[in-house]
Amino acid sequence: MLRRPRLSLVLLLSALAGAVRAADMPRLPTSVFDVIPPSDRVKGPRVYMQVKESRCRIGPTAAARRRIVDIAMQEWAFFGSHTVDVSHTELRTMPQGMNVEAESAESVAAVDPAMDTTIAGYWSATPDGPAVLAKQNAAWYAAGGQPTRWVLPWSAAFVSWVMCEAGLGDMRQFQRTIAHREYIDQAIRVRDGQEIYGAYTAYDPGERPIEPGDLLCDVLTTARYQYRTVEDRRRDIGSFAPAHCDIVVKLAADRILVIGGNILGAVTLAVWPTERAPGGYLKPTAAIEIDGTRNVFAHLKLRADPIEVNAMDNSPTVKAMQGK
Repeated sequence: MLRRPRLSLVLLLSALAGAVRAADMPRLPTSVFDVIPPSDRVKGPRVYMQVKESRCRIGPTAAARRRIVDIAMQEWAFFGSHTVDVSHTELRTMPQGMNVEAESAESVAAVDPAMDTTIAGYWSATPDGPAVLAKQNAAWYAAGGQPTRWVLPWSAAFVSWVMCEAGLGDMRQFQRTIAHREYIDQAIRVRDGQEIYGAYTAYDPGERPIEPGDLLCDVLTTARYQYRTVEDRRRDIGSFAPAHCDIVVKLAADRILVIGGNILGAVTLAVWPTERAPGGYLKPTAAIEIDGTRNVFAHLKLRADPIEVNAMDNSPTVKAMQGK
């Protein structure tokens, strides 16, 4: 198993001199990029926050791939472009025309009260969103209305909201949830012919080509959870697992770039090292060292035509950061 030193730096991307600094990147106006901000889906102040909108866009699965990448990119920039380079290649895979600066920082982002409504908006895309907000309101009340960390990890809620805005709003397409394992299991059922409408199909890493818009899923390695393949999860389908999934946004040479929620406390981009599967397809190195060793055991492949492998570079957000 590959083991790397635990990361102590959060690398922050900044644009060239004279351009907008990534950490200050606002969301694009809807006239430029038609995405409803997650903060618009909730109402009320801390302690009294409620879900205002739970509906999602519904469209054909075949049209969702580019929107998935573009939406994830916008949220990454909005959170300050937190980036970790697990491959230790000095982020040479980032878009041309951008500088990359390594800044010393805590490995977990500080609680930012300005992000409360954004994260609450992610929760709103899940059926359990109102219940989660009720628990969070109680936590805020106990803290005297001061900002606190979220009572539950919000990484699956982030993925669910991205799919909600990307057009996979029918639960038969994507099982929006507060737990990654539920939509992983849905993709396994699609693979097994038990569901026909699911947007994603589960494969072992390296079994099929990985493309932007796909999901790569891992499990926090413990004595109980040693998943290496989809079959390992299939034996546990329907039960708990400490799983996590990230959205693929770019493939570059021998690196895979992914974006996930609640990674080091933010929406974070990670550059992963890779290896070649026996069939010749690129796949992430089995064990990724971010916040503990995680085994990448599943590739959820979107049932849609591929787009360019450097889709991240062509996103509206990156073009805006480059001043284009």
